[in-house]
Amino acid sequence: MPTPTRRQFLAAVPAAAALRGAEAPSPWVLWYRTPAEKWTDALPVGNGRLGAMVFGGFETERLQLNEDTLWSGYKREWNNPEAGKYLAEVRRLVLEEEDYAGADRVCRKMQGPYNQSYQPLADLDLKFEMAGAVSGYRRELDLDTAIARTTYQADGATITREVFASAADPVIVMHVSSSRPGSLSFSADLKSLLCSQTRADGPDALLLTGKAPSHVEPNYVNSDKPVLYDDDPLKGMPFACRLSVHAAGGRVASEGGRVTVRGAQAATLRIGAATNYRGGSGERLSAAHLRQTAGKSYGALRSAHIAEHQKLFRRVDLNLGARTSAAATDERLQAVKDGKPDPGLAALYFQYGRYLLISSSRPGTQAANLQGIWNDLVRPPWSSNYTANINVQMNYWPAETCNLGECAKPLFDLIEELASSGRETARVNYGLPGWVSHHNVDLWRQSAPVGNFGSGAPTWANWQMSAPWFCSHLWEHYLFTGDKEFLRQRAYPLMKGAAEFCLAWLIPDKQGRLTTCPSFSTENTFLAPGGKKAQTSAGCTMDLALIREVFAGVREASKLLAVDADLRARLEAALGRLPPYQVGKHGQLQEWSKDFDEAEPGHRHMSHMYPLYPGAEFTPRRNAELWRAARVSLERRIQAGGAYTGWSRAWAIAFWARLSDGDLAHESLTKLLTHSTGPNLFDTHPAGKGWIFQIDGNFGGTAALAEMLLQSHDGAIEFLPALPKAWPEGYVKGLRARGGVEVDIAWAKGRAVQAELRPKLAGEFVLRAPQGQKIRPAERVKLRAGGRYTITFGG
Repeated sequence: MPTPTRRQFLAAVPAAAALRGAEAPSPWVLWYRTPAEKWTDALPVGNGRLGAMVFGGFETERLQLNEDTLWSGYKREWNNPEAGKYLAEVRRLVLEEEDYAGADRVCRKMQGPYNQSYQPLADLDLKFEMAGAVSGYRRELDLDTAIARTTYQADGATITREVFASAADPVIVMHVSSSRPGSLSFSADLKSLLCSQTRADGPDALLLTGKAPSHVEPNYVNSDKPVLYDDDPLKGMPFACRLSVHAAGGRVASEGGRVTVRGAQAATLRIGAATNYRGGSGERLSAAHLRQTAGKSYGALRSAHIAEHQKLFRRVDLNLGARTSAAATDERLQAVKDGKPDPGLAALYFQYGRYLLISSSRPGTQAANLQGIWNDLVRPPWSSNYTANINVQMNYWPAETCNLGECAKPLFDLIEELASSGRETARVNYGLPGWVSHHNVDLWRQSAPVGNFGSGAPTWANWQMSAPWFCSHLWEHYLFTGDKEFLRQRAYPLMKGAAEFCLAWLIPDKQGRLTTCPSFSTENTFLAPGGKKAQTSAGCTMDLALIREVFAGVREASKLLAVDADLRARLEAALGRLPPYQVGKHGQLQEWSKDFDEAEPGHRHMSHMYPLYPGAEFTPRRNAELWRAARVSLERRIQAGGAYTGWSRAWAIAFWARLSDGDLAHESLTKLLTHSTGPNLFDTHPAGKGWIFQIDGNFGGTAALAEMLLQSHDGAIEFLPALPKAWPEGYVKGLRARGGVEVDIAWAKGRAVQAELRPKLAGEFVLRAPQGQKIRPAERVKLRAGGRYTITFGG
């Protein structure tokens, strides 16, 4: 079949006619009529390493700043040499005595210290000299340019402020301008919640230096001294933040801890920051970053920033209908809560998730944590760490499907560093080979159980299966890219180490099958015989799913690389001895090896359904009975009030997508927007009478929406597997399928019209049409790398 040009492809699809053009307003703008009143109303910018929350005030402006290596604590001992001697006792209580509550008590003796907290860097505060009233106010974040912009009229002038964090240059930039020459006057100062001091650093610059706490207790721990500082220079992270101001047509002066600008028409502020992480000098690095940009005009900085951002952001486009709106973003969100459909808001939410990943995770930076890179608290919720029993993994669910594979590299760095400490934890705590990691991870790569040596509930503090879950991202990256050198040099050694630990962790049960013990269904609690609540058991469904997956991945990778035949044979033998998945008394997928009742039937975690998503074991073509049982589990969970957090609701969307139910996926997406999304579209998590920010739901929601439009986990590239009736017309461009294929799909009247495949790798691909449709001319095609193949749909 001849391949049409891009113009021909788009012209063939009416819904795709209104492309982004210079004259058309961008659909990817969050905007508001008033300044941010609180931190969770502000707008985020970031370059992966530096982040800022922009408030957009009139007389004042606040930029709350972060640097991704500024954490409390220091490298220390966290392993528990006493843990190993309790392992046999736990296993006896579970496997022989069935004393699950007793096993809970012993598990607490196997715990280690709490890990550390991500810290706020500083605030840049500006105070403007104003006399008149303000009119024409608008505050916005353009996702396409990654620029936060505030405009208003005051004192006979139009004031414009733009803020961005550049990945092309290692700084945050603010540009302030006035339409009336000589009318711009303001002061700027830097301050921090951490132990610090600010001083002038020349006639137009400030330098803030400080040191992070040596220890911060998690926010959920009651303590008389939750924040500790230490005089030892090695205990607590030193940091520096610098501000440089250049004014056009005016005077700049620095006094003490403040820079003032008088009578200017415009001013450019550049912010550099760094820490002493890994032996560097925050003061020297931040100075070098400012020197690197000193000779560049604002226009040059802005252009370089936009070009670098759009290399990633513009890979994917999405139209679900009505992309633009005259209403502000918070007004659109309220309208959805009031029952008004807004498919354009769902598309904006999707692109916002991609924007947040680009902004918080780039090659060479730290991985995105519970709040990405944005945090204003010394004791942030759950330490703003890497919670590894779903949350940090969910952060990276959209990386491959949504064409941001490079943004997953910081996660791979984290895994590699974690494996190093995890080998020692496996040896010290359990006397086993390979590497292990548990529920919480921080900058220092703590791999041991947390819980403060007995204070943590075993169902989260002792959970020891994050390593195979992390490794799924390595294997998926290979499946999406076909990068054999990545597999050989990086992924396979890490996957192998995790598999070796899991192989040694397995023990025989009474039937001679291999099981795990202790085992936990993450953060959930069951009712043991007699009705007593307990958490520790053997062979939870999620354990078995993760072990099956990592064993299968290592088996396949070792074949591809022609290595480790002996290990492959051992894994094959172990796979044959794992207990089967089970269907319980309600027709549901069992969560535990015994058909226990849940203490909280509507629990937010749904870990036993991992084989449905993000795993790939349960499909209607493979394991159909278990696929149906997973649906029963999801229905029961939701009917009991589950999926009540943003990330949990995002997971439910992905489950419905994998169950081919577009309308229920859309219903959950709507609930994500109405119940778990803040005014600035940040994902929310209930906390007391209010809510807190937790970024995983943003990323999970984006990934789940992609799953509604394209799937490739079941041996084929499947088009529109869960398209809801609410999106009858639309298109998506640039999603990625396994096998290294970029995919565009257009649909009209609820039916696929046309698709284009752009393979990065040569190969044979199976294509699957939407339900009730057929593909012309074939369902199996051979594609050459770098080519394009356009198909039409019939039936």
